[in-house]
Amino acid sequence: MDNIELSLFSSRISSVCDEMGAVLQRVAFSPNIKDRLDFSCAIFNAEGKLCAQAAHIPVHLGSMAYAMADVVSAIDWHEGDMVMLNDPYLGGTHLPDVTIIAPLFISQKLAGFVVNRAHHADIGAESPGSMPVSSSLLQEGVVIAPTKLIKAGQLDQSVMAALLAKLKNTDESLGDFNAQIGANRRGLERLQLLVQSLGFERYVAALQALNDYAASIAREALKTIPDGVYQFTDWMDDDGQGQQNIAIKVTLRVQSGQLLADFSGTAQQVHGNINCPLSVVAAAVFYVFRCLMPAQTPACAGSFEAIKFTAPEGCLLNARYPAAVAAGNVETSSRIVDVVMGALAQAVPALIPAASQGSMNNLAMGFAGNEQQASWSYYETIGGGMGAGAKNAGLSAVQTHMTNTLNTPIEVLEKHYPLRVHRYEIRQGSGGEGEHSGGDGIIREFEFLQPAQFTLLTERRSTQPWGINARPGHAGKNRLNDKPIVAKVNCEVTVGDRLRIETPGGGGWAADEFKP
Repeated sequence: MDNIELSLFSSRISSVCDEMGAVLQRVAFSPNIKDRLDFSCAIFNAEGKLCAQAAHIPVHLGSMAYAMADVVSAIDWHEGDMVMLNDPYLGGTHLPDVTIIAPLFISQKLAGFVVNRAHHADIGAESPGSMPVSSSLLQEGVVIAPTKLIKAGQLDQSVMAALLAKLKNTDESLGDFNAQIGANRRGLERLQLLVQSLGFERYVAALQALNDYAASIAREALKTIPDGVYQFTDWMDDDGQGQQNIAIKVTLRVQSGQLLADFSGTAQQVHGNINCPLSVVAAAVFYVFRCLMPAQTPACAGSFEAIKFTAPEGCLLNARYPAAVAAGNVETSSRIVDVVMGALAQAVPALIPAASQGSMNNLAMGFAGNEQQASWSYYETIGGGMGAGAKNAGLSAVQTHMTNTLNTPIEVLEKHYPLRVHRYEIRQGSGGEGEHSGGDGIIREFEFLQPAQFTLLTERRSTQPWGINARPGHAGKNRLNDKPIVAKVNCEVTVGDRLRIETPGGGGWAADEFKP
């Protein structure tokens, strides 16, 4: 392929992922998927190596890129199959993120896979929203090992029925699962047309050319990082079970564009749910270095060939089954980004921003249902401040790093759930001062119109997002009826209770020590 043909191929295969995402968004039932866009779509080759992805959720996509080869190699695939999974120890991240994989066969030859992953607000945990303050994976909901949901094109009704029987909001859940199936079917249609238009052998050659091109771009970008050894340590606030100031340490070794992120020295796995599997570490590490590559770098396996990482088995970042992991995917992944960026700031300070808010500010809430009140489940993440950089101040009131979901519009939220939003505004002055100041966080305040439960899994409530030669961002705050509550908590509320979440600001940046 010449350069023009390769560029067209890259756009065509990426557009398949975009169309899958459009179908998933438009067909899904839950606001979490159709409004917040908490899902991701990608294409993999026959060996499970990443070929293309849409610009969806970084923590979904990087983790799939890392784990998919092991998943697909363990399954006997047939035309018309689809496999469902969420087990964090068998290719998933945390239980709400359900992945559905579909193989594409061309003339009885396996050409690759289309895959989507979507966050389900109800995956069977006891607490509404299925993001509990847990101490075991088994408390977090239904664990789905890789299971054939569709065989030879036919839905296995027994598998679906057994899953739905463990969930509370079955109509909404079934609608979302069907949306995922529909998205994969559209992906198979479009990818089949692409492969047939090129011919099987030329399609395979095009994938290799795309990976080679991505690898060459990535190598040149990573060579801008000076050779050396760079270390950085940051801390998780707590695990929700009494352990505080939990260290994450990285030693970054750089040599001629080859990188190794070694997380030795990180704390051992904890009782609470901020542990994570290696797939989440992969997502965070890949994301940071992808940010240093040119925008046109193809999102495929070749982009990550020069990036390696390791974490000791049994530590916070490589937990052993059945360690709880619900917050690892959302909160710990955010801190891994902070740690790797903190190390890189020593090597290329002009390219690395200060720490962003460092939390997804997870809020899950709902009601289990009774004769008087229907059940409901809702989940959202809340934006905050972005860290400032050498060229600009940090943005305010945005999602940062490992998630780029939208907010749920207030009109949608109040239409679907017994909630009223009293405040949704920028938390003025919460960004760290500097030559360039960090972005401000958000204040979001809810009133409950019916009895309910809520769960918060939040970070940066005691540690602050660090600045670079400048002031840190302000830590976040959680309040119930104007009284402080802890970072990770499950509470029952009644009519008229108000929950206010004030998210962290980003750190400031300065070339030299900042003196206000």
